[in-house]
Amino acid sequence: MALYGIGDLHLSLSVKKPMDVFGGVWDGYLEKLQKSLSILQPEDTLVIAGDISWGMNLEEAKADLGFLHALPGRKILAKGNHDYWWNTTGKMNGFFAEHGFTSLEILHNNCHFYGEIAICGTRGWFYEETGNAKVFRRELMRLETSLKAAGEREKICFLHYPPCYQGYVCKEIMQILEQYQVQHCYYGHLHGGSHRLAVKETINGVCYHLISADYLNFAPVKIIP
Repeated sequence: MALYGIGDLHLSLSVKKPMDVFGGVWDGYLEKLQKSLSILQPEDTLVIAGDISWGMNLEEAKADLGFLHALPGRKILAKGNHDYWWNTTGKMNGFFAEHGFTSLEILHNNCHFYGEIAICGTRGWFYEETGNAKVFRRELMRLETSLKAAGEREKICFLHYPPCYQGYVCKEIMQILEQYQVQHCYYGHLHGGSHRLAVKETINGVCYHLISADYLNFAPVKIIP
């Protein structure tokens, strides 16, 4: 049994937005994902930190969600800024049930458990959106709701947006992580040249990890063996 993490799959099996158009490491990314994710075992858990599908609604995302469901093990999905298909938890869970996607779980205003460890998270916040105070407050509330649901368990947090990188700090999110004694925070969103801006170190007791798919060369990182 192992816990893995990856972000930013940008699947597009039903819509014409393949990431191969960017070339470089994105060439043949679907085949790379299929190969790397084949290491998963039925007892494993994979957390996907947002930007899962380019589908604009659940129906357009169905093929991408089916691709994930067909992989061995349990998949926990968090929201990214490009997940336009994302809906209410009730509608998503209903859609999963309707199509037999029994291995998919939503991380949204809740937490999930991997043994005695709590898997927490939300989309997070980014400096480009600082003008929308309502969305910002909502993300802070969702993060705290998720962490509170974990109780006294050891907590691992997954965000889509980086809470910090070179030249930027979201102190409110970082303070919440510190307050709830999160030891490890995994995030995505950064691509290409932005990888060099990523913070990959421990700050005030929280160790930050970048897990964008292209940064990992499309192979999930093993978090707990």
